[in-house]
Amino acid sequence: MYPVTATAPQMRLLIIEDDRESADYLIKAFREVGHVADLASDGEEGLSMADGGDYDVLVVDRMLPKRDGLSVIGALREKGNRTPVLILSALGQVDDRIKGLRAGGDDYLPKPYSFAELQARVEVLSRRNVGPAEETTYRVGNLELDRLSHRVARGKEELTLQPREFRLLEYLMKHAGQVVTRTMLLENVWDYHFDPQTNVIDVHISRLRSKIDKGFDRPLLHTIRGAGYMIRDGLR
Repeated sequence: MYPVTATAPQMRLLIIEDDRESADYLIKAFREVGHVADLASDGEEGLSMADGGDYDVLVVDRMLPKRDGLSVIGALREKGNRTPVLILSALGQVDDRIKGLRAGGDDYLPKPYSFAELQARVEVLSRRNVGPAEETTYRVGNLELDRLSHRVARGKEELTLQPREFRLLEYLMKHAGQVVTRTMLLENVWDYHFDPQTNVIDVHISRLRSKIDKGFDRPLLHTIRGAGYMIRDGLR
C-alpha cells in the first residue's frame, strides 16, 4: 500500500505508461497524496502531452508502443523542454540505467519499486524545477494580456477574444519582437505536429488583427513575408 499523506506542495505530473494496471495504480496513488496526475498510454501521446503541457515532473516507462520512452525524452530535450524526467522501467541493469540517464532522464527507478521511494524521488525532482515565476501579464505598447483573468485590453478599450484567439495572442506576445513561424503556431497553439494544409492560421490571424489593430493609430501584429508573424510596437 502507498501512503496517503502528502509531504510536498501539489505537483502536476504526467505518467507515460502503457500497462493499464500499473498506470491506474500510479494515477490513483499520486492523486491520493494530493497531486494532479495525467496519463498518456503510448509514446506519441506522451510526447504531445509533455510538449504541450506545464508539468512539474514526467514519469516515463521505457518500453512504450508507437514511440519508446528514451525516444520521447530525447525529442523533448531537442525541443528545449527541460521538465525533470524519472524513468520507471523493468529494465534495471546498470547499462539500462546509464542509457536512460544519457538519453536525458534525470533519475531512474527500476521496477518493482516502493511507491514511497518513487514519491520521494519525484518530489526531489520537482524542487530542481523551481525557477522564476512565469509572467502572468504580457504588454506590447498599449496592448495588455492578463493570463489569469483572460482579460485583453488595448489602451482603455477591453477586447473580446475567442479561446483560440486568446491562445494565439498569448503565444505571440510571449515571443514579442521575435518572428513566430507557422510551424511554431501549429504546434503550440493548435497542438498539431504536422501541417494540415489549411488556412486556419491565416483566418485566425486576420480575425485577431481586426480586433487588436483596427481603429488604433498603429498596427502591432505584422506579417513577415516568407517567415511568419511578429507582434512588436513600432515596426513599420
